[in-house]
Amino acid sequence: MLYYVIALLIIAADQLTKWLVVKNMELGQSIPIIDQVFYITSHRNTGAAWGILAGQMWFFYLITTAVIIGIVYYIQRYTKGQRLLGVALGLMLGGAIGNFIDRAVRQEVVDFIHVIIVNYNYPIFNIADSSLCVGVMLLFIQMLLDSGKKKKEQYHESN
Repeated sequence: MLYYVIALLIIAADQLTKWLVVKNMELGQSIPIIDQVFYITSHRNTGAAWGILAGQMWFFYLITTAVIIGIVYYIQRYTKGQRLLGVALGLMLGGAIGNFIDRAVRQEVVDFIHVIIVNYNYPIFNIADSSLCVGVMLLFIQMLLDSGKKKKEQYHESN
């Protein structure tokens, strides 16, 4: 249940921040938070990361639906006693649903977090995107930990 609460918190934060940007900023407007580093910039995206597959909404509906079903299945089946895995999947679920809501309601995703890293204008993103990325990183860490455990078990079994 905790992992679904994480997902709901991500969805709520994502949708609230997107609503605030849409209601209070003009498209393209940018508010400096830390000059030359971090801005809140009102942006829209009809595709995936970096605008890939722009306008292919039915593709995103199908893929996201499959991803959501897969994540829920994994939460139900594999997270017992696996807190890191559950948190990773909860973050991924919240992020997937957050952007899915945008695509279904607005036909585009609202992005607003604009970061410049050493003169590189990183593509503008949102809380759902961040949640997905952190979830994937945690999933990768969980996989590395699981792999290490298996190797250790195999070593002890062979000796």
